[in-house]
Amino acid sequence: MKDIALVTGGNRGIGLAIALRLRAAGHEVVVACRSGQAPEGLAAVAMDVADPASIDAAFTKVEADFGSVSIIVANAGITRDGLLMRMSDQDIDDVLTTNLAGAIRISRRGLRAMIKARDGRIIFISSVVAMLGSAGQVNYAAAKSGLIGAGRSLAREVGSRGITVNVVAPGFVETDMTADLEEDRKASILSAVPLGRYAQPDEVAALVEFLASKDAGYITGAVIPIDGGLGMGH
Repeated sequence: MKDIALVTGGNRGIGLAIALRLRAAGHEVVVACRSGQAPEGLAAVAMDVADPASIDAAFTKVEADFGSVSIIVANAGITRDGLLMRMSDQDIDDVLTTNLAGAIRISRRGLRAMIKARDGRIIFISSVVAMLGSAGQVNYAAAKSGLIGAGRSLAREVGSRGITVNVVAPGFVETDMTADLEEDRKASILSAVPLGRYAQPDEVAALVEFLASKDAGYITGAVIPIDGGLGMGH
């Protein structure tokens, strides 16, 4: 029987790479996104991670159609960048609700089945920004830092039930978002990365695949950077 993996924000970018990698590893993968549609022939379910009722409805549908979720990858996230002095309350609330509270609520809903099964994997996708900070991203950095505290606290709560909780902290990854950056901004970023390049989405996905596997059963509460050395020492 295949493990059921739920990947939020899995319809594009890093999330899509993770979903495809987990499927290739033999898991039954369901992508959760607001549209309820995913490319590459992936199964999908509609979910707004900012809405607790939507989260519950999505889990209920996945459980009915596929079975209990045993792997959660909380990847969904948004940015609303700007200097804090000019940042609206809406921009603060939206980012914290989607990127942090959403991941916490998804975990809470998914734990019902995991605790009963005494097995499970929860993986939060954070960011190197959680440790380094980033001007213009106070809301985003706060949310990504919060995932570390939430993940480690949850790891202590559920470890005795055979459930692991880990945090992946990517640096700059080659996606549509980074492709749109100005050339001088790209050069500035790469000059700070010891490996001198962006990560590929599949490199992040490979780390997530390992953490979701049986081989990672003794890893929990870890924050694992995949940033080309950008955040080393933090």
